Amino acid sequence: METAEGPRRITLTPAARRVLEAAGRLFYERGIHAVGVDLIAAEAGVTKKTLYDRFGSKEQIVVEYLAARDERWRAFLAPCLDAAGPEPAARVLAVFDASRAWAAEHGSKGCSMVNAHAEISDPAHPALPVITGQKQWMLALFTDLAGDIAPEGADRLGRTLMLLHEGALVAHGLGVFADPIGRAREEARALLAAAEGSAAKR
Repeated sequence: METAEGPRRITLTPAARRVLEAAGRLFYERGIHAVGVDLIAAEAGVTKKTLYDRFGSKEQIVVEYLAARDERWRAFLAPCLDAAGPEPAARVLAVFDASRAWAAEHGSKGCSMVNAHAEISDPAHPALPVITGQKQWMLALFTDLAGDIAPEGADRLGRTLMLLHEGALVAHGLGVFADPIGRAREEARALLAAAEGSAAKR
C-alpha cells in the first residue's frame, strides 16, 4: 500500500536489517529476479518465517532495498554539493564528481534504479514509485541548478544534464569504455560554459 508521501515503509528490527543488508548485496550483484527469499534468509541467518514476519513479501524487501540506496546516495551527495560552494556550474559538476566517486565505491554494476527498472515490468509493483521518484528527484535537482545558470532555459538544460548523467551511469554499468562519468562531466562543463555565455549576452 502506498501513501501520499510514497510507498509504505517498515520499521527495521535488527533481524530485518540483516535481511535488508543481505538482500541489497544479492539484488545488486545478481539481479532481483535471480534472488529468492530462501537465499536471502540463509545469507541473513534468519528463517523464512522471520523474513516474512518482518517484510510481508519479497516486493517489500525490494522497496526497502531501493529506498535505502536512494537515501544513502542523497546523504553522499549533500556534502559534495556543500563543498562545491555557491557557484552554480561548480555545483552541477559536483553531482558528476559525486556520481563518479559513488560508482567507484558502490556501483560497479551501474545504477541500481536503472537495473531494477529493467526487471520490474508490473506498473503496480510497490517499488516502481521509488525508482521513478529517485529519477524525478535527480531531474528536479539538475533543473534547479540549471535555473541559476540559464533561468529562461532551465527545463531544457536540466533535462540535457540529466541525460548526460543517466547515460553515463548506464555506460559505466556496461563497461563499454573507460570513465564514462568523467567524460559526461567534461561534456557538461562545455554545455554549462555555453549556457553561461548565452545568458551573459542577453
